Amino acid sequence: MLEFRILGPVEVTDDGAPLQLGGQKQRALLALLLLNPNRVVSTDRIMDALWGEQVPRTAATSLQNFVSQLRKLLGSDVLVTKPPGYQLRVAADQLDLEKFVHLVEESRGEPAAERTTTLRRALALWRGPPLADLGFEAFAQSEIARLEELRLAALEDRVEAELESGRHSDLIGELEAFADENPLRERLRSQLMLALYRSGRQAEALQIYHDTRRVLVDELGIEPSPTLQQLHGAILRQDPGLEDGPPVAPVAEDRIKDVVGTMLAGRLVPVLGADVAELTAQLAERFEYPSNGSALPQVAQYIAVMKGSGPLYDELHSLLDADLPPTVLHRFFAALPPLLRERGAPHQLIVTTSYDLALERAFLDAGEEFDVVSYLAAGRNRGKFCHVAPDGTGTLIEVPNTYATQLSLERRTIILKLHGQVGRSGEDREWESFVVTEDDYIEYLAQSEVASVVPVALGAKLRRSHFLFLGYTMADWNLRLLLHRLWGDQPLSYRSWAVQSEPMPLEREFWRRRDVDVLEIPLERYVEGLARQAGLELAEASA
Repeated sequence: MLEFRILGPVEVTDDGAPLQLGGQKQRALLALLLLNPNRVVSTDRIMDALWGEQVPRTAATSLQNFVSQLRKLLGSDVLVTKPPGYQLRVAADQLDLEKFVHLVEESRGEPAAERTTTLRRALALWRGPPLADLGFEAFAQSEIARLEELRLAALEDRVEAELESGRHSDLIGELEAFADENPLRERLRSQLMLALYRSGRQAEALQIYHDTRRVLVDELGIEPSPTLQQLHGAILRQDPGLEDGPPVAPVAEDRIKDVVGTMLAGRLVPVLGADVAELTAQLAERFEYPSNGSALPQVAQYIAVMKGSGPLYDELHSLLDADLPPTVLHRFFAALPPLLRERGAPHQLIVTTSYDLALERAFLDAGEEFDVVSYLAAGRNRGKFCHVAPDGTGTLIEVPNTYATQLSLERRTIILKLHGQVGRSGEDREWESFVVTEDDYIEYLAQSEVASVVPVALGAKLRRSHFLFLGYTMADWNLRLLLHRLWGDQPLSYRSWAVQSEPMPLEREFWRRRDVDVLEIPLERYVEGLARQAGLELAEASA
């Protein structure tokens, strides 16, 4: 069986025997195809990757020669011609990267000892820096960085599992080397601090914090993350909670208090993200998408082009029309209207990029009315918003500046669905619409800021509110699109927050430039803190 390896130098073996891959360009072609397994890579993209801006006149002939040589080596059924380029057909167990990703995913949810074993197996697939023999190829730079990030994240997960298992002293030497190689990775530094502290070396743990702070301030001009600061404080206090389990920082109660106070005064707009991984997988399986690991816009674009937007919308409706149960987050916001009425505060404007009806279901279960204002991504009213009233009747918002009395936060909650929504039933699909394909996102980005195309009262609310971002990471690339639609390139005008359990330094810097304070705790734990601070019983917030 052929096996392909890119987690190190590019290699191919046949029943364990290495194959001779030829020169640099041929290896680069193979690497590009392996980075896009089972996906068609266009000839134009290949030539750009192999030759850059200076494409020679003989490039097409040279490429055909490279393909012919690889076919002789791998087989014509493995490397196939598919307009507008070529496709490498690779099973998941033939490519080391696919096996690595599968093992990392398998480890999630396992007990600490099993998780350690699984992650060690995953990391053992690495034979050195990824694409090591292509380190100077321009096309490979971003992929090398991406793969290295996957390795380091898995390494941190393995260390955390071993800390949970009590192997603090055994980890110190290894962690010191990793931290020296990656001085800006705060998670590794925090793990080293914890291992030292649990090994009775408190002074050294504190020194690691000061060294890390100096590097961050000198190189990036930023302070350590709240998580690292909280761990530093806990070590100074000799907090008993540091003795066992994983290095999870305590919930910052004072910051949660600020959020809840702003929320109950009616001055906070929650912005809820959506986990579309399962939806993406279901669409890919239903329409036999010829790859895996792609984002929803790529899968949806393929379906729209190959099958048509009608079948895409019908399948989205079928998948999203299911009676999805509300999450603890949805239940929390649905429990707030009575508290807001008691205080004489306006109801909530909740912004979401979710297509489904789980949030609406939470409000219905709580006996609370709401209005929905939803974006229309297709049809003759593309680029406008519609208003769906509590009784289900829909109205096109033709002139946002005059659409004032029909919507009021003094009466009830308003849910603003920026990426459209599934119809509430088979009868009202007139207002069903989804920002889902790559073309949808391109057109969406070209629109003016959202505050100028929604009803005037909502636009004013968006410009004059604090924001709480829940369920977003930079891997979710539509976050940047969302922020652009809300504020263009401007930072937020009012203090705002984002909840992200383990942001990377780049993500912290991204939020910092938007003047957004990052709260580094798991989302469900954060919601528990919100409910407690708001005076809601936990069962009431999550039932």
